[in-house]
Amino acid sequence: MTQGPLTTEAGAPVADNQNSETAGIGGPVLVQDQLLLEKLAHFNRERIPERVVHARGAGAYGTFTVTADVTGYTRAGFLSEVGKETEVFLRFSTVAGNLGAPDAVRDPRGFAVKFYTEEGNYDLVGNNTPVFFIRDAIKFPDFIHTQKRDPYTGSQEADNVFDFWGLSPESTHQVTWLFGDRGIPASYRHMDGFGSHTYQWNNEAGEAFWVKYHFKTDQGIKNLTAQEAEILAGKDPDSHQRDLREAIERGEYPTWTVYVQLMPVAEAATYRFNPFDLTKVWPHADYPLIEFGKLELNRNPENIFAEVEQSIFSPAHFVPGIGPSPDKMLQGRLFSYGDAHRYRVGINADHLPVNRPHATEARTHSRDGRLYDGRHRGAKNYEPNSFGGPFQTDRPLWQPVPVSGVTGETVTPVHAEDNDFVQAGNLYRLMTQEEKERLVDNLANAISGVTRDDIAERAIDNFRQADEDFGKRLEAAVRTLRG
Repeated sequence: MTQGPLTTEAGAPVADNQNSETAGIGGPVLVQDQLLLEKLAHFNRERIPERVVHARGAGAYGTFTVTADVTGYTRAGFLSEVGKETEVFLRFSTVAGNLGAPDAVRDPRGFAVKFYTEEGNYDLVGNNTPVFFIRDAIKFPDFIHTQKRDPYTGSQEADNVFDFWGLSPESTHQVTWLFGDRGIPASYRHMDGFGSHTYQWNNEAGEAFWVKYHFKTDQGIKNLTAQEAEILAGKDPDSHQRDLREAIERGEYPTWTVYVQLMPVAEAATYRFNPFDLTKVWPHADYPLIEFGKLELNRNPENIFAEVEQSIFSPAHFVPGIGPSPDKMLQGRLFSYGDAHRYRVGINADHLPVNRPHATEARTHSRDGRLYDGRHRGAKNYEPNSFGGPFQTDRPLWQPVPVSGVTGETVTPVHAEDNDFVQAGNLYRLMTQEEKERLVDNLANAISGVTRDDIAERAIDNFRQADEDFGKRLEAAVRTLRG
């Protein structure tokens, strides 16, 4: 803001910003004091509705740099040559907590990256876990309702959480992640990020590949125990946000090495796991990590309300060479994220500085509505037109996917080694004895808060099916805690 006289929102100079206008000394305030009314009315509206999920967050700007040639797999311009840099904005978040919730809690962390590319913004919306609780978006509202406040008690209820998880065995893998050592990261800097979903890359020759993204923290993995987190959440609810901001202020810019797993499209149909099932990972022995980039965060937002809270991310924001997959959770998110932003921030949210393209110009006939800034002036608002307006390229961003069969409400296809427990069991068996003990303790403490025996028993049985030892230990620990 430039130096000069304070003004009203309309630009008129303010004579007195310390005292309301009254009818005489000590008299009632006058409705004609437009500065007072303007300030109070604006203050009442300073907060947009918080996100239903991922409400609690922090963000920073930075740079993505290509470190390896991937042009054989994708024609995306921002990945076109080694050494190429692209500006990014990354928003971290917790999932279940509201805007005032503490950072140090057991909860997945959102890891949403906006790449400001010369072909438009590319949003990669993921988490700090490679899997999720459910595989079909139709269950997402029900799942989130179990994580939020109960409509009767007004509190988060263990009964709701474990009732849903027990009745949704596909959640077993993610719950094992969540209650393990990585369930409470020590900071946003000390955790990995994942695209989680399967996406499509396609190259100049028209060849397509299924891909999964991995962001490996260069700061090293650091986590909090349940006891450490409980203390920190009470002492410093803003711990993760503060840590990120202060690290960047000190010049200790956090970085992540970025990898991709690549699967030729032809291999998907016969792969042993359904490659589009969000509750599953692709084992690295089958599809090893391929390094292709470095992400660095080096600039803090100047205003968290304008940039972090009003930032929007949508997995539907693709660029040429990158596209969606048949992942049913991703398919639902292609709609739901954009729709949430249109409701929460407004129909012109893409015009805000943090959201609009930085390396190119948005040329669209979508205009008008609340907070429209008139940027199109008198240009025609239809296509095609003969007045020099923008035109279609006739080249899709991604390759088409063949489909067959009849319409209907269908379950996710099952592949040779698919079930809801195998990967959760594999994860458990990879853990050290100490890690297993902490996992069982964390789960037992949570399940012991359930009031109904049948809900607790059903929840335990899912882990027993993942691994017999896992279930046996958990059953004994819960029995001890429940007396």
